[in-house]
Amino acid sequence: MCEEQFGVRHVIGAPIATTRLSEQAIVCMPPRTAKFTLAEWKLSNQQRCRNTEDQQQLADRVLGESARVREETGERAEILKATSDRRIEERIGDVEFNRNELQIQRKEICLELEALSMYKTRLLDCLGSLQVNALAICRKCLMLRDGRIGIDLVVDEVESALQQEITTILGGQSLLRRVLEQLNEQMRRLRSTRYLLDRDLQYKQSAIDLDKANLSLKPTDLCLSVYEGYASLDPANISADEYNAYSAKNIQLAAREVTSARPIRMFVDTILKQVIDDLWNAYKKCNHAFNERIEDTKRAKAKLEDMHRDTTQKISDMQDNILQLQKALSDKEGNTALAHTRLGKRAQRVGAELVRDPPGQALYYECEMLRLSTEQLQQMLHEATASLRYLLQTQIQLEEDINVKMNTLKIDEVDCMTLRETMDYHAY
Repeated sequence: MCEEQFGVRHVIGAPIATTRLSEQAIVCMPPRTAKFTLAEWKLSNQQRCRNTEDQQQLADRVLGESARVREETGERAEILKATSDRRIEERIGDVEFNRNELQIQRKEICLELEALSMYKTRLLDCLGSLQVNALAICRKCLMLRDGRIGIDLVVDEVESALQQEITTILGGQSLLRRVLEQLNEQMRRLRSTRYLLDRDLQYKQSAIDLDKANLSLKPTDLCLSVYEGYASLDPANISADEYNAYSAKNIQLAAREVTSARPIRMFVDTILKQVIDDLWNAYKKCNHAFNERIEDTKRAKAKLEDMHRDTTQKISDMQDNILQLQKALSDKEGNTALAHTRLGKRAQRVGAELVRDPPGQALYYECEMLRLSTEQLQQMLHEATASLRYLLQTQIQLEEDINVKMNTLKIDEVDCMTLRETMDYHAY
């Protein structure tokens, strides 16, 4: 490698082609110096002086021009720096103004979200109360009223009113659920808008911090550096008009969402009031039906109790009547036996004394009349006994009906009305 570098080749049997210049015995003789004339010497000195004076004049002009350029460039740099600082300050002011506007809109969105959250809580409380309290009570009242017995197990106004109240509650729940869905959608849109505002605020705050950091830099700072890359130092591809339009669009979007959210609250208030009013109307109508039914049942029960009291008195009277009839029959048996005995003894007469005389006819007539009276008394006793049996059956039926009415009153007045007193509808 070294041999090839210096041009020396050592090959066996080959002559030496090249050698180093320093190894060759060559002697370099300088050329003989020419002599100048005196005129040439003077001319050379004059030219040297003129050239020196020209160079000095040129140097003075360069020094003056350099001083002027230094002052001009210094002033220009100061002016450009001041202009850039002023532009940066203006930019910071513009961005801070947009940031403040966005912060105002963000605050409005947060307040609106808080208000909508309260309205959402009201809707959820109302739905929960309707499901757990009102609807459960109405269905339990229907279940309790299925415990009526006998003729009182009737489809009356109360049952129709309860069914209507349940339908009203279910309709109110469906309406409130639809309103809740609209409210959730509006809250989602507000949260989305707040996210966009937060991102824009973050970008603007970052830009403000960068511009403030740039504004605080000085030419004498040690952290400065000169960019020597090939990419552009200004990669911005968004114009000022596009930026202003973007910021204005975000502000307008936030304001529009806040404006569109406010009627939702009024709508929720209106729907809640409408639903509560409908529920109160159904509640009052059902309670009125309950009260009317309770009054009808009480009147029917009072009438049955009066009839039961009269029936009980009739049973007592009929029992006394039967006793009197039996006593009368006993009395008639003695009279009949007396008349028969007399007739029997008169039949023992002999001869011409066995005659149909008035005493015999009177006794015979008495026996017939006593027989008819006995038959009448027995007939009346039979009818009285049958009547007493019917009266006792009627008494039992009246007692059963009274018990049925008492059971109905217990269900309607005690159980159902006590449950319905716990029902409460308000606007939450």
